[in-house]
Amino acid sequence: MIVPMKKISLLVLDREREEALAALRKTGVVHVEKRPAQSERLVQLNSVLTQIDQALAVLAEIKSSVTVMGDDSNTQYPEDLVGRILALRDERKACLDTISAVDRELDRLAPWGEIDPASFDRLADKGLYLFPFEMSCDDYRKVPETVDSVVLSRDKKSVRCVIVSPDDLLHEHMPNGAVELVMPAKSTNDLSMDRVNAMERMAEIGSELLRLSSSQRNLQQEKQRILGDLEFETVRAGMEKIELGQELPRTGGTGLALLTGYVPESSEEEVLTASREFGWACLSQVPTDEDAVPTKLKNNPFVNLISPLLDFLGTVPGYRELDISLWFLLFFGVFFAMIFGDGGYGGILVGISAAGIFMKLGKGERPPVGLYMFLYLGLMTVAWGLITCNWFGMPSSMVPAFLRKLSVWQLSGSNPDTEAVTQNVQVLCFTLGLLQISLAHVIGVIRYRSSLKMLGELGALAMTIGMYFVVLNLVVDAQKYPMNNVVLALVGGGFLVNFLFINFDGSVGKGILESLKNIITMCLGIVNMFGDIMSYIRLWAVGLAGTAISVTINNMAGPMLGGFIIFAGVLVLFFGHGLNYVMAVLSVIVHGVRLNTLEFSNHLGLTWSGFKYEPFSETVTK
Repeated sequence: MIVPMKKISLLVLDREREEALAALRKTGVVHVEKRPAQSERLVQLNSVLTQIDQALAVLAEIKSSVTVMGDDSNTQYPEDLVGRILALRDERKACLDTISAVDRELDRLAPWGEIDPASFDRLADKGLYLFPFEMSCDDYRKVPETVDSVVLSRDKKSVRCVIVSPDDLLHEHMPNGAVELVMPAKSTNDLSMDRVNAMERMAEIGSELLRLSSSQRNLQQEKQRILGDLEFETVRAGMEKIELGQELPRTGGTGLALLTGYVPESSEEEVLTASREFGWACLSQVPTDEDAVPTKLKNNPFVNLISPLLDFLGTVPGYRELDISLWFLLFFGVFFAMIFGDGGYGGILVGISAAGIFMKLGKGERPPVGLYMFLYLGLMTVAWGLITCNWFGMPSSMVPAFLRKLSVWQLSGSNPDTEAVTQNVQVLCFTLGLLQISLAHVIGVIRYRSSLKMLGELGALAMTIGMYFVVLNLVVDAQKYPMNNVVLALVGGGFLVNFLFINFDGSVGKGILESLKNIITMCLGIVNMFGDIMSYIRLWAVGLAGTAISVTINNMAGPMLGGFIIFAGVLVLFFGHGLNYVMAVLSVIVHGVRLNTLEFSNHLGLTWSGFKYEPFSETVTK
């Protein structure tokens, strides 16, 4: 359920805003309505936070089995530690730039061999000027005979030579294609030495960063402290200042500071008590429709299993929307099982989740909710594997007899009538779509039970049922599911009733006029209803694809398992099923989540436009 909230407005002396915020933060129950804020302190804290993030990113690149996370042996102050890490990062980058520049220069000079520009300067001091040139063989033949040259190397296309001159002026009739070598700043030997020195320094930097990587926990703790200070300063600087124009009696000062936020109704008294204790002016009221109220979900332990997935997706219902956590969990469990489609895969998930839970309990720690969620999803997948007799894609003849007996014959892979099984699974998929979409409109009927808009939801419900049979007629079997007058009446009559009343807002005429304004969208609603129910066929299609891949992997590995290359067969099984497992997870995220957050939510009118309740407290989690 979505916890009811109260809007809190606090008025404090401007000169006491820091003390007031410190006291308010200790209550840890108010979601502060933040305003745009600017201050030198904010700039400084953001700069420090950026540097810490950069330092952590540098340490995260250090990969070594001897790295100990959380070793507190490093006693440097965090700011000194960050500065040292960033200095090493910059020095490492400079070394890399040096190596890259030297490599480019050595590649350029490689055809000339070893070069020392100082030797050219010494000869020039003695009156002998040398100019290295590279040119084509044809251009070299065009060099005037009056020009002295020494050929250093020659191939089929080019000539590298040195032009000898008594002065520092070249002959004016040199061929156009002749390119003079740009002398390097250092000799090739010195360049090579620079590269060696940079490589050695790189190794030293790597060793020091490896040693400093043991301080990651310290830096993470410092980051949390900075985040807390940053949040505090953002709230402080964003408080609205009210100038009174005259000094307050007894208290002194000429200004007040205003803060607004939201608090769960059950925690309202904590804020009121703090207000009385510290002398704040406090106003508590019910939020209006214009207020941006945060959403706090509170559910029982079973329904709360879905919270890790919602947190991962970042989806939060609006404060005035519905909490569908229970239905999301139930349907997602079914969708997950059908998309995975394999009891063996589910068993692996159950084993991993259960092991993780017991390990945490054995250490006296509380297991994360995510482990329980995966345990639930694994059990649902095992149940679907029992129903369909699908275990690692094995032929039904290889599945133990007691597992075959537990399967549902109409859906079982051991049923030789595969066409009938396929149709039954398809009907089940469409039936799930009917149930979920109908549930959305039943919820709508209950929500609008005191308004004629309820009739619009009933019309949509009738249209859903009718369109379900249209889908069965067109996709599954036209003879078994005929499109009779009852079906047409459900679709047509449901659309008419929905058209007349779905936009009702105190007046039937205004509601009809609103529907007429959106006549194209309303008519497309029939097509959308068909598409939404059809969308559930993805459960069968994706599950079938996963099963086909499992069977293919088994067929590839089977011949290897009976010979001397059994290890190759084991590798094929391990890699193939592992890849299929990962693909199934991705399919669940794409398809299983979509049916809840798109098809189901659209019929509920749920936009997931909310934002999470995050109280102003001394512990900041980012």
